[in-house]
Amino acid sequence: MATRTDALTRREQILKEAARLFAERGFHGVGVDEIGAAVGISGPGLYRHFAGKDAMLAELLVGISGRLLTGAKRRIAEADGSTAGARGVGGAGRAAGGARAGGGPVGGAAAGGGAVVGGAVVGGSRVEGLGGRRDSGAVLDSLIEGHIDFALDDRPLITLHDRELDRLRDSDRKLVRQLQRQYVELWVEVLREVYPALAEPAARSAVHSVFGLLNSTPHLGRPGSLPGRAATAELLHRMARGAFAAAAGE
Repeated sequence: MATRTDALTRREQILKEAARLFAERGFHGVGVDEIGAAVGISGPGLYRHFAGKDAMLAELLVGISGRLLTGAKRRIAEADGSTAGARGVGGAGRAAGGARAGGGPVGGAAAGGGAVVGGAVVGGSRVEGLGGRRDSGAVLDSLIEGHIDFALDDRPLITLHDRELDRLRDSDRKLVRQLQRQYVELWVEVLREVYPALAEPAARSAVHSVFGLLNSTPHLGRPGSLPGRAATAELLHRMARGAFAAAAGE
């Protein structure tokens, strides 16, 4: 009898192959039998895991939006925790999960005259929170790295989102948008900690623009026509940081 771990692994395999096939041939161009064949089970066997293709599509698009948000919160919380630990202070500047992120990680501008942003004292790209000083530039770099991992490793989901989001039920589509808005706002706050003079609307536009840049990976070329993964990731990172600096007028 299959264990729960086996069932979860099979479910993930089904979702991975469904994403690939939907991205390659379109949602209506793929049948349940074809998805089943791709994972080595009969089409009807898929119904032990999903009610149908619509359920797969919803789980794919809601799932990746949730994972991006959770990953971003985790990266911010890790930055809070490492800063507090280094200073021997318990607790982070601000909790990442529902509360607003209190600082951000990215390259280090020296602390200059501080300005109050969202309750934290910002000087250059360092933020003073309850857990101590944190390098906002490093947090931003960490967020960029996480999104690059997604953009390079989950390209079919980018294509799927662009083409098929409107096929979701209203409730699922609204949930995707809600998760995405929360994800954007985490980035906006960290970005404004790195560049305190950057107005909120401009910061939000910059974040969306960088997402457009990073999410262009499905259009970068055929496999094998690009530099290696590490080189591509480094290039995307430099371009993202350059775009943010340009938005801030630097």
